Amino acid sequence: MRTAVYAGSFDPPTNGHLWMIQQGLELFDRLIVAIGSNPEKSYTFTVEERLELLKASVPSCERMEIAHFDNRYLVDYAKEKDAKYILRGVRTANDYEYERVMRHINADLAPEINSIFLMPPRDIAELSSSMVKSLIGPKGWEDTVRRFVPGPVFEKLAK
Repeated sequence: MRTAVYAGSFDPPTNGHLWMIQQGLELFDRLIVAIGSNPEKSYTFTVEERLELLKASVPSCERMEIAHFDNRYLVDYAKEKDAKYILRGVRTANDYEYERVMRHINADLAPEINSIFLMPPRDIAELSSSMVKSLIGPKGWEDTVRRFVPGPVFEKLAK
């Protein structure tokens, strides 16, 4: 069984994340969508809220698990889950450089785990959680943000 972990902060989940999840389900037999915690980041939503938003935004699928991991390397979490693949998105040159370095570090730590990179389509290529959050506030933000996030996430942001 080909199992992959797609990890991120998902703060909040975006349509770009949903695209990656959809692609992951097409490529792998089992997909673990894992919320990781980065001590260098401050989050808008709690882990519990992000788990709820993901579960509300993604149709349930018996081949997919939505989970959280904390205080360990992604490759160690992947090994614990018997995943042989890490799924990552590359949107920009900066993403590429970061992911290239991480791929090599991960291979040093766990050579049996492969990193798989996907490049999203143009209409969501620049989409990130940080970008979405930066659009909130000015008059008319609702119409703009609504295009970039799933319905449950928009409802939470509108509150």
